[in-house]
Amino acid sequence: MDNINPKDYIKNAQIIHSQQTVNQAITTMATQLNSDYASEPPVVLCVMGGGVYLTGQLLPKLDFLLEFDYIHATRYHGIDGSVVEWLVKPKNTIHQRNILILDDILDEGITLKAIVDECEKLGAKNIKIAVLVEKNLDIHKPIHADYVGLMVPNLYVFGCGMDLYGWWRNLPAIYAL
Repeated sequence: MDNINPKDYIKNAQIIHSQQTVNQAITTMATQLNSDYASEPPVVLCVMGGGVYLTGQLLPKLDFLLEFDYIHATRYHGIDGSVVEWLVKPKNTIHQRNILILDDILDEGITLKAIVDECEKLGAKNIKIAVLVEKNLDIHKPIHADYVGLMVPNLYVFGCGMDLYGWWRNLPAIYAL
């Protein structure tokens, strides 16, 4: 960060979605999920670390049976941005199960596609994706989210699980540089 105080970033950031708007989007998502998963319990997979905020806000609003686990995949934006490194893969217990993946953002879709592919290799029966935000990009994404809380412009966004150089995942609103 080149000696820049992380607090300085927030001073110059613009708010994209307020805390109230984020909370309402999560409540709306929970209502839809409660309807869709009322009959067959899924395995809910939180994508670490960005998915923690959505997961923490969403789980208490879900009134259906579920099993919970986490996964951790990351993508480097260096020489080959399509390479996904697995820190924690899905477990074999997802075989023949409905899977609900929770993540912070659907950006280019490369990491989420790799996660879905891995779940399919393990024999998941039905895979759905819920993201707090989807970035509005003028590109074809290799995957789509089944549940999207909010749309964000093609800017560097942070807060609500999305980080800014490792900081500010804990902000209750969504900001952009």
